[in-house]
Amino acid sequence: MSHPRSPRIHQNCQRLACAFLLWCLSSCTIGGKRITEEVAPLYSAASPEFRQSSGALLGGNFVPGNSIITLVNGDQIFPAMLKAIRSAQRSIDFETYVFWDGDIAREFSEALAERAQAGVKVNAILDAQGTSKMGSENLSRLQSAGVNIEKYHSIFWWDIRRFNNRSHRKLLIIDGKIAFVGGVGIANEWTGNAQSPEHWRDNHYKVAGPVVAQIQGIFMENWLKTRGVMLHGSEYFPPLAAAGPYLAQGFKSSPRQGDNSIRLMYLLAIASAQKTLRIENAYFLPDDLTRKELMAAAKRGVKVEVVMPGPHIDQKLVRAASRRHWPELIKAGIKLYEYQPTMVHVKLMIVDDTFVSVGSGNFDDRSVRLNDEANLDVLNRSFAATQTRLFEMDKRQSRELTLNDAGKLNLVDPIQHAASVASPEL
Repeated sequence: MSHPRSPRIHQNCQRLACAFLLWCLSSCTIGGKRITEEVAPLYSAASPEFRQSSGALLGGNFVPGNSIITLVNGDQIFPAMLKAIRSAQRSIDFETYVFWDGDIAREFSEALAERAQAGVKVNAILDAQGTSKMGSENLSRLQSAGVNIEKYHSIFWWDIRRFNNRSHRKLLIIDGKIAFVGGVGIANEWTGNAQSPEHWRDNHYKVAGPVVAQIQGIFMENWLKTRGVMLHGSEYFPPLAAAGPYLAQGFKSSPRQGDNSIRLMYLLAIASAQKTLRIENAYFLPDDLTRKELMAAAKRGVKVEVVMPGPHIDQKLVRAASRRHWPELIKAGIKLYEYQPTMVHVKLMIVDDTFVSVGSGNFDDRSVRLNDEANLDVLNRSFAATQTRLFEMDKRQSRELTLNDAGKLNLVDPIQHAASVASPEL
């Protein structure tokens, strides 16, 4: 029989665990001040001023002449990536957070190993935490084939700041000419077509053209950091001719090195919204300033819509923490939607049907303050229209959140909600 005070002891343990987690996060703050004031809405995302400011602040100018193909869910994403790997002639650079054992992981391992054995230079940055479940057979296959592997930040490191700083980037660059960027990890969860809760909803992007050199440079930053070797020359940075109509910018965020470009991009893009702002993100937990920016945008007449995971989410604590702020966002006029069919892992922002940002960056403090991220920004109405169609498709499969007369969230199934928050996955 349990002790009568055990529930209180359990609650105290939970509070201590949360306090320790918050301390760990706060200890990761980089020296220097964070932005504390709202960014003034001085110009639109379609303006030359936005293009100039974004290029200067995020570290990479927008370059013309790019082709960007949108890949939807694993049925489109993985075949395209594997085909590109198998076509590599000179180099493959691969950086990922998630690489979990399973059918798709073994297929990637075999494809990378085969190219390495054929003489292609294959370099892989695998986050030590995210790839801890990749399986010894997959790792041995890559190593024995001659793949150059660097594990990013050991999970057994005494420095808690380094323990928390993960490479959350998802990059694949083939011969310095073709790049893939987005939010997809190498795991069975991403296979299929989001047809069930076991198969996640996500987007990934195949890129060609001059912007590939910027994406390659992002990979090289962490390769220098982990191995201390400079990779250059035509194998990695060949001449890149125009390949399409899109104006694009690749940029990175590395908080441990004092680079908070993800947060800068969010704040600048939100401040530049004049008509519409669409956000679809797996982990929607914006900090105080970003919430103020979102509410200010809604109050100045911008139609702000957010699609995020519903009952199917792998990090239930994020959903529970995010819910605390939803009433104030809804009262400010922001439309919030929970995707119902499965886990939605998309990372997408669309501003005024003109500016789009996609990549690995989540809309939470971990991406802003802890993780290394990589995003692709695009200034093109046609590309924005394609992403908007996907956003609207997902919104139609979502449930809008509303408030009751008391100003609290209407919960269709409060018992189910309570059970999800208290589940062992916390």
